[in-house]
Amino acid sequence: MNACDIADSREGAAPLWPKIGETRAAMQRRGQIAFGGFLIVVWAGLSWVLLAKGGLYIAKHEGDTMHLIDMVLRQADGEWAHLDYMSPIGFLATAPIALFVELGFGVGMAILAAQALVGGLLLLPIFWVGISRLKTAWAMVFGALCLVLCMALVHGEAQPSISVSMHYNRWAWALAFLAISIAILPPVQRENRTLDGLILGLAVAGMALIKVTYVAAFLPGVLLALVLRRQFRAMRVAVLAGLAVAVLVTLFAGPAFWFAYLGDVLTVTGSETRPQPGLSLNGVIAAPAYLGGSIAALVAVVLLRQAGRATEGLILLVLVPGFFFVTYQNFGNDPQWLYLLGVLLFALRPAPGTTNAHGWDMRQALALAGCAIFMLGLPSAINLAFSPFRHLASSEDEFVPMFARSEQHGDIFAMPARNATPTGTIKLPVLVEAARAGESEEDDGPTLLLGEELPECGLAGGTVTVYDGIVRDLETSGFAGITPLGADLLASYWLFGDLGRLEGGAPWRYAGLPGVESASHLLVPLCPLDRKARKSMIEAMAAGGYGLKEVHRNEVYVLLEIEAP
Repeated sequence: MNACDIADSREGAAPLWPKIGETRAAMQRRGQIAFGGFLIVVWAGLSWVLLAKGGLYIAKHEGDTMHLIDMVLRQADGEWAHLDYMSPIGFLATAPIALFVELGFGVGMAILAAQALVGGLLLLPIFWVGISRLKTAWAMVFGALCLVLCMALVHGEAQPSISVSMHYNRWAWALAFLAISIAILPPVQRENRTLDGLILGLAVAGMALIKVTYVAAFLPGVLLALVLRRQFRAMRVAVLAGLAVAVLVTLFAGPAFWFAYLGDVLTVTGSETRPQPGLSLNGVIAAPAYLGGSIAALVAVVLLRQAGRATEGLILLVLVPGFFFVTYQNFGNDPQWLYLLGVLLFALRPAPGTTNAHGWDMRQALALAGCAIFMLGLPSAINLAFSPFRHLASSEDEFVPMFARSEQHGDIFAMPARNATPTGTIKLPVLVEAARAGESEEDDGPTLLLGEELPECGLAGGTVTVYDGIVRDLETSGFAGITPLGADLLASYWLFGDLGRLEGGAPWRYAGLPGVESASHLLVPLCPLDRKARKSMIEAMAAGGYGLKEVHRNEVYVLLEIEAP
């Protein structure tokens, strides 16, 4: 065959490189289909596991659950967070649950259905991040992490007991994973800056309306990433999407909503009774349980820069303080950013053969760093992922209804082993003057109620039994229908029986006297959940000029009628 024959044989035939391109495109399509199918299967499977039990069975954090239900039932009755009750938690943290309660669900199933709903709403954003920025295998890891955060039944850490406490932190982390991934990872397969901006804007708005801490922590890093990558179109779309959400909320709640929200957040930041939910910020960074992750994050910044990823390294450096701050703000101080950082390091590995000045293989170095970070976060990740299955396998014989007298909300259960016999702590008397001289500055003297020194004890276990028992005693003692203000962290007595709900109250009290104008009585527990809260409330009543007249007491609480100043 001569040259002309060869040329003729190639006429009308596609060159070799389009065939290779078509094969690569086909592989990408197959990978995207596999990823989409994987997300649907994981979401559907977890949804079935959540709902199949027919109720919610919690094994710890009963007080936090009461706090959540207080907010949910208020919202289901048409109240707005910040406007109608005090809370630093945004209304979107409870809106999906309140929606199902309005539809007639019991609060237990409403919580579970809301978890499935949130996971379902994030399927498309997760899919876009996966197909645009990650190879199929890592997209599946990322997608599974996001869905598990949405649908787990424990807040994190390695203690396996079922709890819905602080579910909103998990939801906000899932949104943060989306926003940060879009910001720091360059598109590798598909690019659509409008869609990037839309997801970014909605994710940031969602975080703001769930827990504004996440926005304060991560927005600087996200903005820096958009500027460094010159993603100005995505930035414009994100701003428009965020503004659209703000306008929508303002139309329904009114402009005062935002000022009330800010006021609640500032009240919490200045709270003396609960300035932080766990370790100090220094502890979250440098305590033995956290120092490994902190060092790994800083090492990751250095390795990215040495791998030729200077932009990504700088963005991560700005994000790391935000990781620390959110961990400090969340009860349990669980560094759930570790899962995201592991995925990011594997996604940002350079091309094979890339070395640093010392001759290290930087692709391998980032892979090793990613593995180390995954190992640090593995106990918490496993606990989150297995929690719905542990809930499904739990023995119903070990639980009793939390609200035994409620027709609608009899589908949430607590363990009598934790609640049947209330337990508490007491403050032992100081035996010698030398010991007294070394007392903490936090010990500011006894709590006085109308000149009587109250016991220095606190409720440690049996919260449900105590609150239920107090309400039953009030009803049998002729005080059914009153609206009590509780001198404690939680004032959710109305959940357990025939009592009025405080207008303008606080499901979780941080400072001041929220709801006192609508209260008829002050209920002072002798062993409260928090002695500081009890003491500060009694002192605030006196400072506000409110009169108190004792009308009933027993071995658990004192009830006083409130006389307006």
